Amino acid sequence: MDTTLTPARVREQLLELKLKHAAQVVDAVCEEAVTRQSGYHEFLSRVLDAELVQRRDRGTQMRLKLAHFPFQKTLEQFDFGFQPSIDQRQIEELTTLNFVTEGSNVVLLGPPGVGKTHLAVALGVKACLAGYGVYCTSGLELARRLVGSLADDSLDQQFLALAKAKVLIIDELGYLPYERQQATLLFQLIARRYERLATIVTTNKGFAQWGEVFGGDQAVASAILDRLLHHAVVVNIRGASYRLKDRQQALGFTTENKPLAKGGPNNH
Repeated sequence: MDTTLTPARVREQLLELKLKHAAQVVDAVCEEAVTRQSGYHEFLSRVLDAELVQRRDRGTQMRLKLAHFPFQKTLEQFDFGFQPSIDQRQIEELTTLNFVTEGSNVVLLGPPGVGKTHLAVALGVKACLAGYGVYCTSGLELARRLVGSLADDSLDQQFLALAKAKVLIIDELGYLPYERQQATLLFQLIARRYERLATIVTTNKGFAQWGEVFGGDQAVASAILDRLLHHAVVVNIRGASYRLKDRQQALGFTTENKPLAKGGPNNH
């Protein structure tokens, strides 16, 4: 076996170790090290850093894909000025992801169109970038998935699969009412995640309405609320719909429902 330390041999070794990106950059890093008169440790660190950065990027892209977000948006894209009822500092505190490490929950409550899903997804994207597994689904889809797993006796596997998500986003919880069996299974899921794994919920139903939401079973609703809210940040959004705003602008109306002048809002 030829052990001559040629550049080609070094690249072969890196590829054998499955350090593909390091093999691609080692020559350039070596030349830079000669120019900078870097030490061996610095040179090796720079080669390995190049591989690590590439792997982290691939890992992030995979986590974003597996999260099944309906779209990808960030907090920087959220118009806090349009929703003054939201405490921006509270949302920024959530971006520290302390609620994830603590296994706490976030409940985003408000009428349709006020940005609940945007905020939930933005927090989910933040968690993906930080290396956490995230899964996003609608409340109704999740309930149907759990009920469906009863048919082939795979409920435990479903619970285990969902437990792999350090952050579970349940969007539009209560948009439509659940049957009693669906409500019971959702309770079991919330109970399994309680104080261990973070759950983000968006809902347009006030907590007093959750009995109706969960098949008229007030006991199940209370049990879900008890576990969901025990360690939770509740963000109550009281504002106008972004979608209505966009529709008004498209039709040439201001937020006060007054037609815009032909020259635009600044036309005199």
